[in-house]
Order: sequence, then structure tokens, then C-alpha cells
Amino acid sequence: MSERRENGANRTDGTHESHSRSASFLPPHGGYEELLSFRKARVVYDATVKFCARFVDTRSRTTDQMVQAARSGKQNILEGSQASGTSKETELKLTNVARASLEELLEDYRDYLRTHNAPLWNKDSKEALFVRKLGRQENESYETYRTYIETRPGEIVANIVICLIHQTNYLLDRQLRRLEQDFLKEGGLRERMTRARLDARARQGCRHE
Repeated sequence: MSERRENGANRTDGTHESHSRSASFLPPHGGYEELLSFRKARVVYDATVKFCARFVDTRSRTTDQMVQAARSGKQNILEGSQASGTSKETELKLTNVARASLEELLEDYRDYLRTHNAPLWNKDSKEALFVRKLGRQENESYETYRTYIETRPGEIVANIVICLIHQTNYLLDRQLRRLEQDFLKEGGLRERMTRARLDARARQGCRHE
């Protein structure tokens, strides 16, 4: 993953440009569209909807479970990002929920391969490396994979989505580590409000001297 994509508008941890912590106890939040983890999770969701339509009985509980797990992964990243301004605890919790949902979805795809006697690609296979190469494209979206998702056999599509889930989980693991570090360093909303009050009083004291 290029350095440029890990900084600025394409951060992996949900943070934005530098800002003065003392200026406000509400840090920048939202901006989920800029999160690589969200964009990857959205591709996983779209691919899962198409996979189930093509290869799983649409009336089955499996279809519902897979689509809901994919949606949970995407939506909880979004909701965590939106909540980050007022509750780092909530952001951490929702991001963990997203991670767990995608792990559940990953097992569903592995189940599909196993029950269809199809091989799971090795992470260093040429096929998996090709999917990773696609994932490094600048404007990656479902369109990047549409041809493969909508025309290849089920075992190929399942392996492609497995690769995408692994990429998303890698980004979420990094995001969670960063969130944990930020929480330990800066605390939650109550701690930030206390610091903001103390800073305001200190500035008022300086003006009256």
C-alpha cells in the first residue's frame, strides 16, 4: 500500500488533518468515506450480495446471514466513525463489531469452499497476489472486481472475496490499535472536557494578570 494512500485524505485510522486539542474537546469525526477500511468493506458487501444471488439459495438462512454479516461490517465502521467525536469507547466497540462480523463472514466463505470440495487459495498464490494487486488501485471499488465477481465460478468468487475480507481485516486491526492508543493517550469525552475547561481557565487567568 503506497505511502500516499496512508496519509491525508486516505487515512486508514479515521483521523483527519492536524488540529489543536485545546481548541475543542470534540475532535474531528466522521469522514468514513475516506477510510480505506470502509471502502474495502463496501466492496465486500457488494460482492457478497452478488455472490449469494449467484451461488446460494436466496430464500435460505445462509444468504440472510452472509448479507447481514457483510452489512454489519460496513455499517459499524460508518457508525463508529460518526460516533468518534463524542465517544471513543463507542467507536472502539463498533469497530470491533465490524471486525467480528467480517470474521463471521470469512468463515461462511470457507464453509462454501469446504462443502464444495474447492481449494482455498494460499495467500502467496498467483491468484491471491493478483487480487492484492487489484486492491492497490487508486480508485478501488466494486467496479474493480465486477467482471470477476459476476462471471467466474463460485469457488473463484469465494476466494476473491476471502482475499478482500483479509485486506479489510488487516486495515481494521491497524485502525483498532490506533484507536486504543489514542484512547489511552487522550481519554474519552469527559477527560477532554475537563482539559478544555482547565485550558480556558488558564487563558482567562493570563488575560487578567
